Amino acid sequence: MNVREFLMDLPSKISPEAIEGKESLFHFLISGEEGGNFTARIKDGKAEVIEGLEDEPKCVIKTSDSVFSKILSGKQNPQMAVFTGKLKISNLSEMMKFAKVLGLM
Repeated sequence: MNVREFLMDLPSKISPEAIEGKESLFHFLISGEEGGNFTARIKDGKAEVIEGLEDEPKCVIKTSDSVFSKILSGKQNPQMAVFTGKLKISNLSEMMKFAKVLGLM
């Protein structure tokens, strides 16, 4: 599964119960051929992902398509990617609140 497919499929993988009463907005800035810019919105018990950047994010995630793919496949530890600068997260506490829900941990 490529990065775009993973992000666009996120809403179907998130149970409404897991995000009930939670709200956030993420921007994913993924470089490379399989990358792109995506907005993930969690609001009113619903998750939505669109291509492009909308509104003011609470957290921005920047990385390459190859690093993101390795994280998804378990070949790259996300914490090591952050420590080595391969993965940049603007608001780590916000990311940690949603990492499990988003399937990133």
